[in-house]
Amino acid sequence: MNLPQPVAVGIWVVLGVVLLTLVLLGRRRLERRSAGVVPAPPALPEETARGAVVLGPLDALYVSSTVAGDWLARVGAHGLGDRAQAQVTVHDGGVHVERRGAPDVWVPAASVEAAALTPGMAGKFVGKEAIVVVTWTVPAEPVPAEAQAPAEPEVRLDTGLMPRHDHDVARLLEAVRGLVPAGGRPDERRTGAPSSAVAPTDPEDPAPTRESAAPGTDENDEEAP
Repeated sequence: MNLPQPVAVGIWVVLGVVLLTLVLLGRRRLERRSAGVVPAPPALPEETARGAVVLGPLDALYVSSTVAGDWLARVGAHGLGDRAQAQVTVHDGGVHVERRGAPDVWVPAASVEAAALTPGMAGKFVGKEAIVVVTWTVPAEPVPAEAQAPAEPEVRLDTGLMPRHDHDVARLLEAVRGLVPAGGRPDERRTGAPSSAVAPTDPEDPAPTRESAAPGTDENDEEAP
């Protein structure tokens, strides 16, 4: 049965509103669930306090931040799970991720534990190891002396950064590994995402389909089937 055009349009509009509402509710649940677990990340220091520039800025995609070791456990609190185009600069004092449309992320050098490569993370899957995963610790938030509640414990995160150009992947990996304090955790090369990362569970971020690279697209943005 052919529906009149106004009725058909109305049905599609209602379906769109319902889907958008479900996505927003999912995001809010994710933020609430992780807000009490992950402390606020360190604030971006003044430029003079960041140290000398080791590498960058590089054009990259900020993939996401997840709980360390679980690349589907996206952190919704503090905007850490928001994917965005970014510029990444490695300083002596840490890694500065300047995101477009989202707050900057500052990873202090003292918090960096390791850096590795992976072909997929938090719903972003590419056909090669092009995502640099930075494992770092978010320091516990200080608690006033008069406060009764205990301090939130520090939390280890994995932050994924995918450079726009192939030749920048190894450079970024090496620069971040250079920040690992002496005697820190040894770097581990991860040949792939965890086995649980077969398909993304985030309703707003379905697994991408394979598309042919078009002129002007990122070299590292070819999706795996």
